[in-house]
Amino acid sequence: MALTALRDAVRELVRDGDTVALEGFTHLIPHAAGHELVRQGRRDLTLIRMTPDVVYDQLIGMGCARRLVFSWGGNPGVGSLHRLRDAVERGWPAPLELEEHSHAGMAAAYAAGASGLPFGVLRGYRGGDLPSHTRVATVICPFSGEELAAVPAHRPDVGVVHAQQADRHGNVQLWGIVGVQKETILASDRSIVTVEEIVDELELRPGGVVLPSWVVDAVCLAPGGAHPSYAHGYYDRDNDFYRGWDEISRDRERFLAWMQCHVLETADVGEYRASLEQAVVA
Repeated sequence: MALTALRDAVRELVRDGDTVALEGFTHLIPHAAGHELVRQGRRDLTLIRMTPDVVYDQLIGMGCARRLVFSWGGNPGVGSLHRLRDAVERGWPAPLELEEHSHAGMAAAYAAGASGLPFGVLRGYRGGDLPSHTRVATVICPFSGEELAAVPAHRPDVGVVHAQQADRHGNVQLWGIVGVQKETILASDRSIVTVEEIVDELELRPGGVVLPSWVVDAVCLAPGGAHPSYAHGYYDRDNDFYRGWDEISRDRERFLAWMQCHVLETADVGEYRASLEQAVVA
């Protein structure tokens, strides 16, 4: 594990053509890391995420993605992801392959990858046509004879999550609503964790998830790195941003201008947040 700058972690650990999972559910979504992927011009990525939202809309719209493995995609509480739709429906800025699963199927795939197993097993994928459009098979339980669904394990090249704290040894703790962050890190060959702050010693929280330093390749200080999602105990969700993104992302030129101003022309999350504040004042 290394305490390092986010730009250096992305440069060293993420390569063109990699399978990359940026996970975080409702809050602690690693937007700062997604922006750094855009700044460094990563291409041909297979992106995995249980609920692709604005950060993946941005990555797809900037041409970083070749394939998306997901369970639900949308601007939460608002509507569609217009850059995702443009890529799928019109191939702009590049065609996007889709592999869609249920939430339960994605969770089972992550758990299998974290456990070093080739596939996950669950009761699901019944009563609809999703199995005919995705990678899912059936297996027979050798004990009960029950037919179950099997999904291939997620084993990303790089797993990326955001958390509240890390200590100076690289141990990480996150708390509040959690998703599959732990499974993502354990399933990935390489991992990056951005954090709100670095402390001398972690104070264990009820219900907190601890990622020990030996499963993390890089810890990067990125206060505000979950914006516009929230970090429980640090800042709230920016609901105005999500509503505003619907209009920004509908138009290709407006989207590109926004990304140029707030991502490509900023060096890090601090400058990104400052650029948003200046835009509000203007």
